[in-house]
Amino acid sequence: MILKRRKSVGLFRKVRNFFWPEIGFQRAAKYISYKVNRISGSPHAIALGFAAGAFASFTPLIGFHFVVAALIAWVVGGNMLASAIGTSVGNPLTFPFIWFITHNTGSYLLGQEGREEISISAPDGGMKLLFTDPGRFFVELWAGLEPVFFPMCVGAIPLGLSCGITAYILLKPAVGKYKERRRKLREKRMAELRKRRDAQAASSQGAGS
Repeated sequence: MILKRRKSVGLFRKVRNFFWPEIGFQRAAKYISYKVNRISGSPHAIALGFAAGAFASFTPLIGFHFVVAALIAWVVGGNMLASAIGTSVGNPLTFPFIWFITHNTGSYLLGQEGREEISISAPDGGMKLLFTDPGRFFVELWAGLEPVFFPMCVGAIPLGLSCGITAYILLKPAVGKYKERRRKLREKRMAELRKRRDAQAASSQGAGS
């Protein structure tokens, strides 16, 4: 394959790149910006899609951010590819901060700052309940997750909306300017190409006469 690496990347290197990209976070951010700008579509749709991905990153639905972002983008008319890129707002560096602030915000809004968390493990069976009594297992699982999961869902709404709106406001004009520069550059190249063709045609006519 043309795009295949010459040397395979080991598991350790893949894990390290996930937490700390080899190209550096600044270049990684520029690369993400480049990918966003290269997406076909209106600046409004691209910015709206990215905002949907940014919002999804604040939800505690780890592993489903792409799905949540795509659904939101589809509902609001945003670009789905941009929504996938927008989920990069949630990454190994930002997730601890996101989880902390969404949980604290949700607990505050629900008035549960001092609520004691319930242990997830069942006292008389644990994972065995999944096979012997699945209904009770999921009830007890929710009892353990709810004090954390539900406040994070609540806190994700205002914080995700704030991040998404900010991303939209900043990204829409930036994408618009980038696409306008590319349009002018294409027009300039086409004009130069027409001039060369006209010059060649005139030269050919002069030589024929």
